[in-house]
Amino acid sequence: MSVKFEITKNDKGEFHFKLLDAAGKTLVRSEGYNAKASCTNGVESVRKNSAEDKRFEVKAASDGRPYFNLKATNGQVIGTSPMFADAAACDAAIAATKAGAADAPVDDKS
Repeated sequence: MSVKFEITKNDKGEFHFKLLDAAGKTLVRSEGYNAKASCTNGVESVRKNSAEDKRFEVKAASDGRPYFNLKATNGQVIGTSPMFADAAACDAAIAATKAGAADAPVDDKS
């Protein structure tokens, strides 16, 4: 499965990144960054931290749907997944992130 990072800039001037799966669905999305360099650093942090199981924290939304946060070594959240229909879909997204993030190309649309 081929994944890629996509960097975008919103109408407030903030940069965001998403890690997309081969079908273009979001695996992980970032917070907003004021500087593109900070956003790029976030991409590198996802690449580095996604290889370690302990960096993934599975949580449940208020309606019970699972999602996950990817955390840096300092415990800071560097990316959050969308909500998934069930645990199997969440687990599959974590597996895809682990498998592809380290070598994923960046598509800069900012």
